[in-house]
Amino acid sequence: MAAARIPEPVLVDYDAARASFRWEEARALLDGLPGGRGLNIAHEAVDRHAAGPEGERVAIRWLGKRGERRDLTYHDLAAQSSRFANLLTDLGVARGERVFVLAGRVPELYVAALGTLKRGAVFSPLFAAFGPEPLATRLELGDGRVLVTTPRLYRRKVAQLRDRLPGLRHILLIREADDDEPGEIPGTIDLLSRLADASDTYTIPDTDPEEMALLHFTSGTTGKPKGAVHVHQAVVMHHIAGRYALDLRPGDVFWCTADPGWVTGTSFGIIAPLTNGVTMIVDEAEFDAERWYGILEAEKVNVWYTAPTAIRMLMRMPNELPQRFDRSALRFIASVGEPLNPEAVIWGREVLGLPIHDNWWQTETGGIMIANLRCLEIRPGSMGKPLPGIDAGIVEHREDGSVVEISEPDREGELALRPGWPSMFRAYLGNEERYKKSFVGGWYLSGDLARRDADGYYWFVGRADDVIKTSGHLVGPFEVESALIEHPAVAEAAVIGKPDPVAGAIIKAFVALHPGHEGSPELIRELMAFARKRLGPTVAPREIEVKAELPKTRSGKIMRRLLRARELGLPEGDISTLETPSSS
Repeated sequence: MAAARIPEPVLVDYDAARASFRWEEARALLDGLPGGRGLNIAHEAVDRHAAGPEGERVAIRWLGKRGERRDLTYHDLAAQSSRFANLLTDLGVARGERVFVLAGRVPELYVAALGTLKRGAVFSPLFAAFGPEPLATRLELGDGRVLVTTPRLYRRKVAQLRDRLPGLRHILLIREADDDEPGEIPGTIDLLSRLADASDTYTIPDTDPEEMALLHFTSGTTGKPKGAVHVHQAVVMHHIAGRYALDLRPGDVFWCTADPGWVTGTSFGIIAPLTNGVTMIVDEAEFDAERWYGILEAEKVNVWYTAPTAIRMLMRMPNELPQRFDRSALRFIASVGEPLNPEAVIWGREVLGLPIHDNWWQTETGGIMIANLRCLEIRPGSMGKPLPGIDAGIVEHREDGSVVEISEPDREGELALRPGWPSMFRAYLGNEERYKKSFVGGWYLSGDLARRDADGYYWFVGRADDVIKTSGHLVGPFEVESALIEHPAVAEAAVIGKPDPVAGAIIKAFVALHPGHEGSPELIRELMAFARKRLGPTVAPREIEVKAELPKTRSGKIMRRLLRARELGLPEGDISTLETPSSS
């Protein structure tokens, strides 16, 4: 296939950009509300484009799971989101009140998100696969006043919760063509008919950049999920990270496969691409390797942002599969969600013709903090370097509760960031004490352990509560997992520490195998020897157990803590984000 001409990176000189970067200049790349009336995410994402020559550019190209196809231009998206903002106003929804959306990847989700932000209300996405209990918990904690959902999801998951949610005043339903129980549902509002009656013009009110805009829930190891609060100022980070970390530029065709029920699907599946004037691909269907490659070809995708879990699933397919599709428009692939194993980076280069650029951030950071940028050398297995404007460090904890930065290279410690970037979360809703504990000694403490090499690249070691102390050595699970995945039989791996009276803890690995491989005693011995050869006897696992599937969150992260809890008979904690209830 003929390769397209690849333009130079948006960020050309990393060192120069870091030296000269000022957040005020990044803010100046955005328009602000007319008349200096503040900063509003929806205006920067949609209205400013709709009012200019880009108004007829396709903003969202929606691909339905049954073959439907729908284009929304920036002008269309501005009009539809204004209708939604007017509807909220008519319903008496006040600024700062929370609007939750529980839906699959349908156009109305994006309209609701942007219309909510225009109104000055707070957008809070929910993952459509959640069961009733996690939904109720989030709606209660967030004091949800409006819920946008579908008739099917309402009947199956929400109707039974209404008595528990007295503050939930309005249910807006998105009609489905294949609804098997058509007809009105008492106590709900037909969204599409009400949108049709609403005005398509709306003047966004003055918006303080520090006004609450987004509420994302993140699960902890125990207890209830935490609601991370983000403000309209976050759009500055979203925009610049889209440019620098994802190499976005106006007119690109961009595909983020993350569901908007997660922070990635909002920050980089809605806001960052739209502020950068791209055409977003939204695929309603679930993962299918052939469909995905077909989308890359048919839509001429330039930038593709996906997750390690999806990449590992693609790696399980025959390498001949992607060669059947024209990927010549594709210039950049990035990954986020959990660390990307070195083998996956190399596979991308060898099979897809492009390396896969890993990056690191969290729900709390609101945007990409550390990344393998296009202008820099990729070091497989590394998180990359901090974006311009982001000050990162490795710190160690002292007995008195303080922290001190580690200056020498390759020493492990906790990854920390200097507060002040625009998308930094402003609170855990209703949990001020927990929020304060996230900041010590002028640092935001991420809870992730990492190291920084002599050239300034950061390397993930593991979550602080995942690191294993065995025979006096601290072992990060990611290193062991990456080595196991190099074996041709292993598709996925997860490592925990198992208490041992002599070593303190031994390393136990759980693996899922590629099709065609059986978890025989011979294979287990082979994997043990394979790991010892690569890692040495201290770091290699002493036990390996084969699982049909490893427990994951619905965003694709392997839940090591759940494996540990099940292995040791401990409480499982918050499992509301578990992909399936299976204990396998």
